[in-house]
Amino acid sequence: MKVTHLSSMGSCYCGSSRSFEDCCQPYIIGTEKAPTAEALMRSRYSAYATGAADYLVATTHLSTRKFHKKADILAWSKSNQWVKLEVLAVTETTVTFKAYYLDDRLQAQIHHEHSTFVFENGSWYYVDGRY
Repeated sequence: MKVTHLSSMGSCYCGSSRSFEDCCQPYIIGTEKAPTAEALMRSRYSAYATGAADYLVATTHLSTRKFHKKADILAWSKSNQWVKLEVLAVTETTVTFKAYYLDDRLQAQIHHEHSTFVFENGSWYYVDGRY
C-alpha cells in the first residue's frame, strides 16, 4: 500500500511529536496493530490525511462498514486539506475529537465527533460516531 506524506512536517499528522513513519504509518501499512482505541482513531485521522482509504475501510467494524463506501471515503479524504487533530477526551472504547481541515473551497471546517470503538479478535475497530 502506498502512503504519501510530507516529510518536512516533522511530526505525525495525528499531532504526536513522533514522525509519521514512527507513529501512524506502521498501523496504516499493516506492520503493527493500533494498541488502543485512541491510537486507532489517530491513525484513522492520518489515513484521511494521506488518502489511505483501504485502511479506513478495514478498520471500520463489520456491523457499520456498509455505511462507509471506499469511494466516498477517498473523495472526502482527497477533497480536504487536513490541518490538525485535537483529542478532547478518551476512555477505553471512546474518543472525542475535533479534526480541523480546509474544504474544497479552502473554507476552514471542524469535524467534532464522539467515536465509539470495539476490540475484537485482537484488533480495534471504529464502530460509529456522534457529531
